[in-house]
Amino acid sequence: MSTQFDEVVRMLSRSHPKVADMLGSARNDLLAFTGFPPARWRQIRSTNPLKRVNKEIKRRTDVVGTFPNPAALLRLAGHVLIEQHDEWDGADRRYFSEHSMKLLDAETEEEAIPDLTAA
Repeated sequence: MSTQFDEVVRMLSRSHPKVADMLGSARNDLLAFTGFPPARWRQIRSTNPLKRVNKEIKRRTDVVGTFPNPAALLRLAGHVLIEQHDEWDGADRRYFSEHSMKLLDAETEEEAIPDLTAA
């Protein structure tokens, strides 16, 4: 993944140097998902949950139409986010199951703790 990213940046540097610079400076953020097991990459890099929340905010703002001030819009968006949090917090189904999170924690601990018995 890292090699592919570097190749894209290199190709863009010829025709779009500003874009290549921006991607290069955001490299760690853009490739952060690669620090997790490959089986989880698709879920982590997906923006589907974010798109769903944004769609709900847009739907509710369309219903209201005009807001008296920016604070009113912020309150509505905050309310939608609080509702979403409550739904996720109380739901039986998770984006990452408890079992998969335990596996992820175990894999992370194995990587973080060096094997001191190996000489």
